[in-house]
Amino acid sequence: MWIAIAIVSAATTGLVSILDSHLISKRMPSFLTFIAPIGVVHFVLGLVVLTLLPLPAGVDTMTLAVAVGSSIIRVVGALLMLRTMRSEEVSRIMPVTNTFPIFVAILAVPVLGEYLGWLEWLAIIITVSGAVLISVRWGTDGQGIRLRKSFAVLMVSSVSFGVANIGSKYAMEQLTFWNMYGISTVCLGTLFLLLSLRRATLQELWHMEGRNRALGLLGLNECVAVVGIVLSFRAIEQGPVSIVSTILSTRPAFVFVYALAVSRFFPAVLDERLSRGIIATKVVSIGLIIGGVILLTLGG
Repeated sequence: MWIAIAIVSAATTGLVSILDSHLISKRMPSFLTFIAPIGVVHFVLGLVVLTLLPLPAGVDTMTLAVAVGSSIIRVVGALLMLRTMRSEEVSRIMPVTNTFPIFVAILAVPVLGEYLGWLEWLAIIITVSGAVLISVRWGTDGQGIRLRKSFAVLMVSSVSFGVANIGSKYAMEQLTFWNMYGISTVCLGTLFLLLSLRRATLQELWHMEGRNRALGLLGLNECVAVVGIVLSFRAIEQGPVSIVSTILSTRPAFVFVYALAVSRFFPAVLDERLSRGIIATKVVSIGLIIGGVILLTLGG
């Protein structure tokens, strides 16, 4: 059951990534005007969830500290990823940030006591190896293969997601996935607002062209994001975090399919360069991802 939940989460958050990229690069005048309304939405949602579904009695301080700490680390990873969307194609960003399962697998064995057999390790390596294929750039004039400039930033984002998943799994030994969602969302809203809530940002939002349409699309996107995030925490609660993380990392496959469809029918929505060579490279990467998930399913 948790495998299906994780796959649906990956598909849902893949759609969110497409809309995030469109909003950041096409609709919002700056990155801060993008995260300000998101901060408001998620801060309010988090408070509502924690009010309706309070923390269980007797939760120790260490668990709460890990829950909050992992949530903050997750927000840092999300900020780095979203900021890069302003200048990079979403179908290139997502594969790199979704290499986090390898870090989860490395940490889950000693920290959480999870056991991974050779089939699971093989599946994790196959799944994340596709990200390297997309993150490299074939140079011209004999320059060979080079990593894109954003690679280091995106790898920090990936490590952040991996550490956050480990922390979430640890905290959910005492907390429910709804508790974890509420804490994570309040942290996200708080940090987004601390960064963006200033006079210049509010003025940009007030005077931006097509404000109502952009904010409406952003609101719809965040509703979809809530579904994806809640499902991801549910899957982490139910299954081994190393394997769940690997399935969640299939998001780039969905992003590529969505980006291909959008670029074909609505070319002005995204700035995606999809030559035959690029498509072939991404197809190979997706094949690796799908193959890895199949191995995980067989092993589970």
